[in-house]
Amino acid sequence: MTPIIKIENLGKKYYIGHQRAAAYTTFRESVAEGARRFGRRLAHPFGKSAGAMIDAANIEEFWALKDLSLDIQQGDRVGIIGRNGAGKSTLLKILSRITEPTTGTISIAGRMASLLEVGTGFHPELSGRENIFLNGAILGMKRKEIARKFGEIVEFAEVEKFLDTPVKRYSSGMYVRLAFAVAAHLEPEILIVDEVLAVGDMRFQKKCLGKMEDVSSREGRTVLFVSHNMGAVQRLCNRGILLADGRMAFQGSSGEAVEKYVKEMSDSMVRRVSFKDDPEKDICFLEAAVLSPGKGDSEDLDISDQIEIEIKYRIRKPLQGSNIAMAVSHDGITIIRSWDIDKSPELFHYREAGDYTARIALPMNILGPGIYSIYLSAGIVGVGPIVTYNDCLFFELKVMSLREIDHAGYTRDTLLVIPLQWRQN
Repeated sequence: MTPIIKIENLGKKYYIGHQRAAAYTTFRESVAEGARRFGRRLAHPFGKSAGAMIDAANIEEFWALKDLSLDIQQGDRVGIIGRNGAGKSTLLKILSRITEPTTGTISIAGRMASLLEVGTGFHPELSGRENIFLNGAILGMKRKEIARKFGEIVEFAEVEKFLDTPVKRYSSGMYVRLAFAVAAHLEPEILIVDEVLAVGDMRFQKKCLGKMEDVSSREGRTVLFVSHNMGAVQRLCNRGILLADGRMAFQGSSGEAVEKYVKEMSDSMVRRVSFKDDPEKDICFLEAAVLSPGKGDSEDLDISDQIEIEIKYRIRKPLQGSNIAMAVSHDGITIIRSWDIDKSPELFHYREAGDYTARIALPMNILGPGIYSIYLSAGIVGVGPIVTYNDCLFFELKVMSLREIDHAGYTRDTLLVIPLQWRQN
């Protein structure tokens, strides 16, 4: 059978520039350097000499993808997983023809719709109604075909009241709802979806997953799905691809791929991490750690220990409607999710600029033995997530106390250890 997508020896190379450390300069030297730059701009007003002005010693090659070969059959539901920076989004951008590969070839047999970023393909000045027809035309559909699906799209996106409003006034959630509805209902043979669905609420995410199941299993269309939600990958996808450092680390069933990914992440157990400060973002994380009072980072944690998550973050300017989120997952399934505004709603209304430290105490004597991962996110209501880190911390809980041996001599080997009330007559 001829694959609907065939990828051979695909590679994508970027050049990373490193700034040299600034040395002390005198006022005279600064003026002279400014004059030289001005002279260059006069000589090359259109930037033709830009390449000549780059300091080659400070340029580094970076391969986001390398020697990737893959066949995808019609009707496959492929989950693409891996750490941040593994090359997942780069692969989708090349498949969507947003960027060109450096090496290799791709052949695609079918009409494709991509949902990679909020509002991809939307014209901000046009209304929701006009953008539906515009996106359909971009996909190569006739006006009659789009009109036939119009009602289903509007109903699914839940934007009836705002159909004739310019989409530049839409919230990020409304953008995603409409963009996904258009991509899923206009009958492309191939549907590509990135983690952008995380912008929507949980109810809409479930709705999207249900729709993707329909278009793949019932309608025979091909779905490529990038997500850090391992539960969603296992539920939706029949195949899994694990990328690591831009290369294919594993391909097989979605369950096998998720199992290998979780093991790979847990083998590099990280209970403390520092993040790079991003001056372009209004909120950024600085540090995060899994703590247990009286225990160091290298000591084993018992299921009866008090576990705390410490988060240090920075707010650059006074913000309205901001929030910090934390989630605990086990085998890719989220079991605890919390926002800092749950118990402190005043933080939602206004937050001063500055550095903050938050500590979240997990419920004691509830989590069973196993390996857990931590997700962090910061965002603003109406804007969406500003920064997100999936699986940034890991910790393992062990059974080291006799208290957890039950009366029959077995450990409580369950995800949640909750004593239940028994009533007996």
